[in-house]
Amino acid sequence: MTSDQPAARFDELIHFPTRLRIMASLAAATEVEFGAIEEALGISTSLLSKQLTVLAEAGYLQREARRQPIGRPRTWLRLTGSGRRAYLGHVEALRELTAGVVTSDDPDRFSR
Repeated sequence: MTSDQPAARFDELIHFPTRLRIMASLAAATEVEFGAIEEALGISTSLLSKQLTVLAEAGYLQREARRQPIGRPRTWLRLTGSGRRAYLGHVEALRELTAGVVTSDDPDRFSR
């Protein structure tokens, strides 16, 4: 592990499937518009809003409503520094957890 790589830490809050997908989507960009996440994940507005609130209350993401020249304001989402560190630490914990898992390449590994 390098000094700029977060320590492995399993995070129950992030691990919930919908929140993990949200965090992964946000980690891949600087910021993402609410509707783009909703469409990419194929979930309802209410479910997405609920999960975003959980992540925002944990300090993992920020929401910003921006006025548009035409139409309603749009909400933009971005990970906070602590959110990015928590997500990367969770991913590293999953890597460590699965490092010894039998793969299809060697199904008899543990039976020797």
